[in-house]
Amino acid sequence: MAIWLLFVKTGSKLERSETVMARKMLIDGELRTSGSVEAEQQFDFDLFVIGAGSGGVRAARTSAGFGAKVAICELPFHPISSEANGGVGGTCVIRGCVPKKILVYGASFRGELEDARNFGWELEENTEFNWKKLLHKKTQEITRLNGVYKRLLSSSGVIMMEGEGRIIGAHDVEVLPPDGSKQRYTAKHILIATGSRAQRVKIPGQDLAITSDEALSISELPKHAVILGGGYIAVEFASIWRGMGATVDLFYRKELPLRGFDDEMRAIVAKNLEGRGIRLHPNTNLSELNEVQNGIKVLTDHGDEIVADVVLFATGRIPNSNRLNLEAVGVEVDRTGAIKVDEYSRTTVPSIWAVGDVTNRMNLTPVALMEGTCFSKTVFGGQPSKPDYNYIPCAVFCIPPLSVVGLSEQQAIEQAKGDILVFTSTFTPMKNTISGRQEKTIMKLVVDAETDKVIGASMCGPDAPEIMQGIAVALKCGATKAQFDSTVGIHPSAAEEFVTMRSLTRRVTAAAKPKTNL
Repeated sequence: MAIWLLFVKTGSKLERSETVMARKMLIDGELRTSGSVEAEQQFDFDLFVIGAGSGGVRAARTSAGFGAKVAICELPFHPISSEANGGVGGTCVIRGCVPKKILVYGASFRGELEDARNFGWELEENTEFNWKKLLHKKTQEITRLNGVYKRLLSSSGVIMMEGEGRIIGAHDVEVLPPDGSKQRYTAKHILIATGSRAQRVKIPGQDLAITSDEALSISELPKHAVILGGGYIAVEFASIWRGMGATVDLFYRKELPLRGFDDEMRAIVAKNLEGRGIRLHPNTNLSELNEVQNGIKVLTDHGDEIVADVVLFATGRIPNSNRLNLEAVGVEVDRTGAIKVDEYSRTTVPSIWAVGDVTNRMNLTPVALMEGTCFSKTVFGGQPSKPDYNYIPCAVFCIPPLSVVGLSEQQAIEQAKGDILVFTSTFTPMKNTISGRQEKTIMKLVVDAETDKVIGASMCGPDAPEIMQGIAVALKCGATKAQFDSTVGIHPSAAEEFVTMRSLTRRVTAAAKPKTNL
């Protein structure tokens, strides 16, 4: 929501962007040349972007590449977001994917050091972990990336402004810089890319808990952490803190964590979390938090009590739309605050668009990048483009990680008109046969029986995200199970299992659709 405005610095380029009358744009649902529109009204910018996260930066840069005069705004940089703080790069770079993955790397070394002994490494029993050193390195990296994103915008000819952006008309934006002044700009098109923020559970003592923002920058590593939530943020932080030596209790409302993922994968993730020493509390919620002398007393809805030094709420995120003045200008939102858009990312006001988490479609960084690219092609490139949400891979960076693409077995069964074929492979990775770690890798392919097309793939085990990215290309291209089977594997590797799963695990008929509420 902060504002960084970038203007094209060379007068010749600005002049050219204003005089190219043949550029096609999608206006009011129809392709028209920009000249007829510009004749009606002159604007400060062709595009004003509110929010310089992944989607906003991509849209700004690609739109400028099509010759548009672009400005972007963002709040001042800070690792922890608030109504006054943000930063170029957005959630992913500053307080999401990037710093989280750095901490996952750090936490993974605990298991690696344990496993190394059976590979001949003689290590001291008491290996020390320095949280403050890793925290410093993490902060250095996100600060560096913040600067990289600024330079990318500047080199693209985009004008950056620092401050909070709000919409005051169909073509009007107000920027509130940190100095308290107000600046107003007009734009032919306004793009909202303000992302989302972590939410807190409304229970007594909720202010004693932290969210993922604070967890990524916490000054002292917890000795005992309680985590509420069963989503990817919850299981990732459970793995991180446990890997760094903390006692971790994970509470979630369902029987298994990671609702929405394949049930078989969810079960193996839960088993792996327990195997790494994380204490799971399924079908359990927190009802109250109280500050006590030795930490925070946590009361569950079953009447149990635990004292911890950190409580993390990892119970989802909500769109950053409440301070944009949307209702006043006629932009509709749903009950969660997500901005309603059509298949081209256009809001209910024709000149205002939205991409990324603020629309709550598929909240992943690469998806925001795709939406931003499609927006710029549609509006400034003369190439009306709809984001394609089919076969988008994703990963949960627990230890070991889970990665999927396409349909889960449950989704395939629910959507299928015919039979579904399921192929699975469960095995001990070669590394674990030497280290002695009791952790299995599981892989799955879901196939449409009539067409032989592979419609879903999933894996839980080391390197799952790296492997699944390649599988995603195959599924996007419509690969069949026969084509998987005819592909020669790389040996010895875990990945080769995806092309050697020739024995059918089960066939689910269209008439038999099991229900799950795990």
